[in-house]
Amino acid sequence: MNDIVRADDADASRLSQVIADAFIDLPPSRWLIADRAARRDVFPGYFLMFVEHALATGIVHTTPDRSAVAVWHFVDDGHEAGPADYDKRLAALTEPWTDRFVAFDAALERCHPAGMPHHYLAMIAVRPDRQAAGIGAELLRSYHQVIDRQEGALAYLEASSERVRSLYLRHGYASRPDSPFYLPDGGPPMWPMLRRARRGLDPAHPSGKTTCR
Repeated sequence: MNDIVRADDADASRLSQVIADAFIDLPPSRWLIADRAARRDVFPGYFLMFVEHALATGIVHTTPDRSAVAVWHFVDDGHEAGPADYDKRLAALTEPWTDRFVAFDAALERCHPAGMPHHYLAMIAVRPDRQAAGIGAELLRSYHQVIDRQEGALAYLEASSERVRSLYLRHGYASRPDSPFYLPDGGPPMWPMLRRARRGLDPAHPSGKTTCR
């Protein structure tokens, strides 16, 4: 079993690279940037924005060898604030693919739960050479222990593939009735999923708005 620890600012670059390597061939990644070499160039800096933001405003969990990472935010009002100067930084990092990244953000925002406080799993990643060893499951269990002490607490995420969706189903998440949604221009599906605390209600029927807008 791997210990799960809280990351700090010194871990930002290393954990951003873990995410970039783990996400390099996911269907949404290929939709964002078709060329794999370009993804390798763009992704570390892109994900660094989100890791730094979560270190300042959310919770970032990792393992002692920094081979895995989970990025969580608590969203109180249904809207998850992004990194500072996000639009400017996004354009600088992602040209000439910025329009795709903007469309990606908009698609996720339309399906994000509204009107209910929730814990948002923005991303979870395991370094490719450490995958299939149960580390992702341990990252989930670690934070779920926090959620499960809060009666009725809600967690939300977007699964990027059927395989990943199956993992989340095993950890108590339920696909929303309007799942999946599709990225624009013939893009791949993504599955919005909800999980209620073990002391809470049916995750398929939380209060508040849980359909794409």
